[in-house]
Amino acid sequence: MRIRFTKMQGAGNDFVVLDETRAALNLSAAQYRFLAHRQFGVGADQILSVRPAPAEGIDFEYVIHNADGGEVEQCGNGARCFMRYVYDKGLIRRDSARVQTLAGVIEPRINPDGRVTVDMGAPVFDPAALPFDRSGLSPVRTGEWETWHLALGTSADSPIVPVALVSMGNPHAVQEVPEVDAAPVRTQGPLIEHHPRFPNRVNAGFMQVVDRGSIRLRVWERGAGETLACGTGACAAVVAGIRLGHLDRRVDVTTRGGLLTIEWGGLTPEGAAPVLMTGPAVTVFEGEIELPDSP
Repeated sequence: MRIRFTKMQGAGNDFVVLDETRAALNLSAAQYRFLAHRQFGVGADQILSVRPAPAEGIDFEYVIHNADGGEVEQCGNGARCFMRYVYDKGLIRRDSARVQTLAGVIEPRINPDGRVTVDMGAPVFDPAALPFDRSGLSPVRTGEWETWHLALGTSADSPIVPVALVSMGNPHAVQEVPEVDAAPVRTQGPLIEHHPRFPNRVNAGFMQVVDRGSIRLRVWERGAGETLACGTGACAAVVAGIRLGHLDRRVDVTTRGGLLTIEWGGLTPEGAAPVLMTGPAVTVFEGEIELPDSP
């Protein structure tokens, strides 16, 4: 099976984008894993599929598969690349779109400077929504919000880390660290991702607060490992930092792959305000690849 693809990146978070607006490719998990493989395939953190509008008032459906072949709810850097792709390919003539994801409808918009802003929707703070198993635990009051102390093991000397829990359509556990370059991302990241209190696994964020308008961030992504940037992770980290009293409402997030700008209006009488994320979306190259038969 031979297919066309476009390779894109947003702040170093890289993607294979597939156009399924004319016909479904019906790829298997093994074929998604092959596409994402950096030696045998194209190489990507996620595979993004552009599919026809599923309902009136929606322009496209946006489907995301991680490098491990599993489908996930949301990807913020991917949403920006999705919008750049459909615009550059002439699939839409407007500079904005309404896009259906597993997590709900998002509305990316291309700015005059070429960067893309995505309304990521409102954050959700109910731990059950991640989901997170709270049995036997109590939250610890931190500023005007709360964190949960998570034991990363069963032995007496296992590390215990305080995490703030936020859903941006996908689950995030954010911890503050003094120096992000020295943070134990590769050791603690997998332990947090696969912690038994997160039955659907979780993304693990490591946030260094630089000042009230800027943070540095690394994220261990569920199903992908550490990536150069994570859009929903940046949103979750900023929201957590605001609620914990460390950040103002507009924050520049420095990732290893580039700069993202996150804006959040906070809690209102009507509920949580939506989170706006702005950052780059770049086409790297295009090509064709022969996929192995699905096992």
